[in-house]
Amino acid sequence: MLISQLREITGIQDQQILYRALNVSQGDIGHAVGLLTTQTAELQDPGEPQESGTSGEAWEGQKGLPKDELQTAIELSLQESHKAQEEEREFHRALEASAEENAARIKRKRCEAQSEMCSPAEWIRQDDWPVGIRNVGNTCWFSAVIQSLFHLPVFRRLVLNYHLSEKILEKNIAFMQELRCLFALMVGSTRRFVDPSAAVELLRDAFRTNEAQQDVSEFSHKLLDWLEDAFQNAEDKQHNPMVQLFYGTFVTERRHEGKTVYNIEQFGQYPLQVNGFNNLDECLEGAMVEKEIESVHSEHHVTSGRERWFKKLPPVLTFELSRFEFNTQLGRPEKIHKKLEFPQIIYMDRYLHKNIEQTHERRGEVKKLKEQLAVLQQKLECYKNYGSGPTKYPLADMLQFVLEFATTKPTSVSPAEDSRQAASSPTPPSAPLSESSCISSESLGSSVSSCQRTPIYKPFTQCRQPIDCPPHPAPHSITEEELHFAKTCLQRWRTEVENDINELKASIDRLTQTLEGMYSDNSLCQAPYRLHAVLVHEGQASAGHYWAYIYDHTNQRWLKYNDISVTESSWDELERDSFGGMTNASAYCLMYIDDRLPQLITEDTDDETGQVLHGMDSLPPILRRYVHEDNRWFQQELSEWEEQFCQTATPQEESTASAEPTSPTMQGVILAIAKARQIFDKEGPEAGLIKAFHEEYSRLYELSQEETTPQEDARLQHALVYFFQNKAPKRVIERTLLEQFTDRNLSFDERCTQSLSVVNYVMFLFALSQQWHDDYRLFRTVFVYLLTGLEHYQHGKMREALNYLAHAYETNATLLRNGEKRGVDKSLIAVYRRKCLTALNENASQLFCSGEEAKVEEGITIMDEAVIPCLHLMSRDSTLPQEDRDAMEAIRSHWCCCLGRDMDHSLQVKLGELLPRVLDGSADTVVLKDPPKVHVTQAYDLCSRLAAVMESIHNTSVVIVK
Repeated sequence: MLISQLREITGIQDQQILYRALNVSQGDIGHAVGLLTTQTAELQDPGEPQESGTSGEAWEGQKGLPKDELQTAIELSLQESHKAQEEEREFHRALEASAEENAARIKRKRCEAQSEMCSPAEWIRQDDWPVGIRNVGNTCWFSAVIQSLFHLPVFRRLVLNYHLSEKILEKNIAFMQELRCLFALMVGSTRRFVDPSAAVELLRDAFRTNEAQQDVSEFSHKLLDWLEDAFQNAEDKQHNPMVQLFYGTFVTERRHEGKTVYNIEQFGQYPLQVNGFNNLDECLEGAMVEKEIESVHSEHHVTSGRERWFKKLPPVLTFELSRFEFNTQLGRPEKIHKKLEFPQIIYMDRYLHKNIEQTHERRGEVKKLKEQLAVLQQKLECYKNYGSGPTKYPLADMLQFVLEFATTKPTSVSPAEDSRQAASSPTPPSAPLSESSCISSESLGSSVSSCQRTPIYKPFTQCRQPIDCPPHPAPHSITEEELHFAKTCLQRWRTEVENDINELKASIDRLTQTLEGMYSDNSLCQAPYRLHAVLVHEGQASAGHYWAYIYDHTNQRWLKYNDISVTESSWDELERDSFGGMTNASAYCLMYIDDRLPQLITEDTDDETGQVLHGMDSLPPILRRYVHEDNRWFQQELSEWEEQFCQTATPQEESTASAEPTSPTMQGVILAIAKARQIFDKEGPEAGLIKAFHEEYSRLYELSQEETTPQEDARLQHALVYFFQNKAPKRVIERTLLEQFTDRNLSFDERCTQSLSVVNYVMFLFALSQQWHDDYRLFRTVFVYLLTGLEHYQHGKMREALNYLAHAYETNATLLRNGEKRGVDKSLIAVYRRKCLTALNENASQLFCSGEEAKVEEGITIMDEAVIPCLHLMSRDSTLPQEDRDAMEAIRSHWCCCLGRDMDHSLQVKLGELLPRVLDGSADTVVLKDPPKVHVTQAYDLCSRLAAVMESIHNTSVVIVK
């Protein structure tokens, strides 16, 4: 953009000359124009010798040449210097362009939703905390896999020290370059998260579609293929570090008609089925011995079938958990949410081919134990679910129930007659059994005593036995001998049943412990693999989100890597998210590493001193320079942000224009002076000043006539646009514009210095109207209040947002009394003020109705500090939109409805105190919390921030900001 402006102003078409001028002037367009039109000596490198034909006297003589010849002389001089430094400039320009683009991507995303921070100050990496990876559009799958590999030191070293080879495919070369740069930034960047866009774009074409969210296993397979190709050595294919790290071999044995056929295959990521299994060992058994697993519970043992045995395990052993299956009836994939447990350390000895005999022996024992266990469990089930009908009950409970029936007071009257007698006679029921026939509660153990079963008659409150409380069933008659016999048998049988159940449970526990320890002896615990990373998927088969849990081997803790967020976690949290069965989240990929190989997790060390290398010290020199350059750009971005938002407030006596020396306001003045350069040179400073003045005056007037949106509000770009639209007096406009020509940043130009005395004299003749400048400053303050409120609203901070928006509305109303162009469109403020007010009232209501003291107080605080003051201000506004009136009425009606609810007395008292404040808007004073001080920043930044936040709120396409 600056190059185009320079080309238009100076007439010079050679881009290399223009670039050189900008480089010398450090991006200052005004200084560059001055260099190109008056001074070329500054464009020469300090160490360059001057040719004899370009001495000071010769250059002075050239000032009298026609302008075309002068431009030709400048071009020849600069082009000669350019050729001498071509290679160095190309390198720096490419490096700067790359870093600028990286910074620009972050700026474009500055106010996106979903856990993004709006201030670069929040993007700073804390100490050596791991960095996150930005999600650049359904790329959480990329972040999860890359983080898992990056935090494996052996893999990170291979990537960072990779040497490009001309023998590999072009796409792999490009990808390895980007992967190295990404890893280097993850090592030494001062950013809290890095942008993977370049590497991701190279991978997108390798998948079926660019739009669908990528499958982790699909990406992992493709990544391993590319890495294998990238590290392939044509002369020594057996020593590919990627193959040695991630690939193993297994043996397949097929038995048929007494013969065994062997087949050896290579594998990278080993797939495991989830359905039908409860833990990882069961999954592996099912994958290793398909036929044996199927025949465990069959009547006849099947000896034919196929077995797999690991011949060689890779240092990094990755299991794919097949949680997706295709539903043929519905014609779509579905996710399997079944629970599957896995350990932090798994011993792989029982699956190795070298242990085939020992494992076969153990499997035979396991088979017998499982058969015994099945028999015992079946017997226990018979006790727990007893009966010949469709409904079954525990046998011990049934015996207890019969015992209770037998010991209940006998009755000779049928239930029907008893109910009729109770209805017709007010006399109380018969007395309880005598002591000789009543069974004591101690004799029944846990059973209910007969005294508890006798209804209680209340003579003054109850005239007869209630119909809805019938007595318990009882035998019509029972002798002492019959009762004694029933009691003795039932109690003995119940004791026998309970003893049988306890013996069965004890036997089942013993068998279970024996099964669990079948492979736990030392001979089968020689190949431990420790869990390094767990990739989690949340959602359904068609869509969802990925993140990773990765073990920090240095600090012995689990970390959760969720896109840009990296937080400390625990094994309990990992279990909840990874085992599945409870929510839509479950582990999708498990990465184990050989616990016998410490070099897998050992950090880089210096070859000479043996000391561990950290951060930038572990990077090769070329990547170290790359990261240093990116960090420099990031620091520059932080500085720019600080200048824009943390600068001290401008003194009130200074004009708005002079308070923004580096704003687009001054760029317009610089361009106007440059366009009038010929008049300055030919007719003097007075004529040149008049020409430049009319150039800028005309430009601003035309700008004021354009129709713009709030995201492109031209009034923010210059005070004169505001003055033009509000028909300010001509003298106010002219004096304000003249002030621009006295700015200190124009002192580099001799033409401006010469015209300064003229400008000061004219300004002396014009009286200053401070009121117009105060109004303009107030207008920009309203805009900042609105913008800050919208940014808080975007991040769900409703209380802060309402405070800013309420101030914006009230201040804006003061401006609008003098004209509709004096302030911001009030409907935009009103919409979001109304949304915040409604949301806060709903939140306060929920807290209040919870009944919990702390929450009730918080709800009242929200009402007193935010909702009620805003309601009072709105009730005083005679021009209030109907939508706001409806919202106020809904809020008041909502709290009135609370009066009809059942609540504690203390809560009713608090409601009685709160309700008048909500309903009565006639209070003399309204206490509206003052918002924090805001700094009115550059117009372009205000417009771009508004465009970004509106895009984020409405999820619309990118808004182009002028």
